Amino acid sequence: MTVAHSGAGFRAAAPVDPARFDLPASAGGQSLTFRGVSLSFGGVSAVRDIDLSVAAGEIRAVIGPNGAGKSSLINLATGLYAPQAGWINIGERSFTTVPTRRLARLGVARTFQNLALFKALSVRDNIAAGLSHRARASFIEHVAGIGRARADAAKVHEAVDRVIELLDLNAVSHRAAGTLPYGLQKRVELGRALVDRPRLLLLDEPMAGMTATEKQDMAGFVRAARDRFGTTIVLVEHDIGIVMGLSDRIAVLDHGTKIADGTPAEVAADQAVIDAYLGVAHEEIAA
Repeated sequence: MTVAHSGAGFRAAAPVDPARFDLPASAGGQSLTFRGVSLSFGGVSAVRDIDLSVAAGEIRAVIGPNGAGKSSLINLATGLYAPQAGWINIGERSFTTVPTRRLARLGVARTFQNLALFKALSVRDNIAAGLSHRARASFIEHVAGIGRARADAAKVHEAVDRVIELLDLNAVSHRAAGTLPYGLQKRVELGRALVDRPRLLLLDEPMAGMTATEKQDMAGFVRAARDRFGTTIVLVEHDIGIVMGLSDRIAVLDHGTKIADGTPAEVAADQAVIDAYLGVAHEEIAA
């Protein structure tokens, strides 16, 4: 975990205007809300009575020490876990358990902590895989290359081109994904999540294992995705400098509970956040 600490709080690498998350509804983003959500494993609370709102079109970070419940929250939002209490709203729809099979139709996409690419396939084919659920043509039409298969192929080609341009992957678009440096592979994974133009994108540690330069590049692409498509983005990330410079609002978890919520400036000055990350008492920090 990368933390910049200046004595009074955390130091943001490149602050953004916190008002930018208040985008018009027409921007295309989808809101996300947790209400009283709790989840336990074997009697141990992963998240406890969490209330959290994500506005349409904002970049919303969820941070906290290891084991704070960040990834559990993402898994609840995508239906991999079912909460024992509370409910989750995606846009205007309310769920006690989010239906995983309906995520694409709900306009939701996600990435995972670990790469899940088809290493032998090209960058283009990996990104196109994010549209596989959209195919309308029958098996025979695809084999013969007729009818709806041609229309499907044209739409996929256009969508993939759009994402490759956005993520600056033109130079490697025909290379096998497994031959690329790690940072570029993570960019391809982001492309696969973006190709269907999701209204809500959940990023679970998208910059894990990257160099400082790769992280800055990825942060720029995440911001570009929001600005270009209006996508609402929920970001779980350990690099606090990146989070402070990229996010519109930040929620902080510790031991499964939310201990802070606000703009980067508000969170950076919150003593409970400083204590949670440094693991020391107020008096020790003052000393």
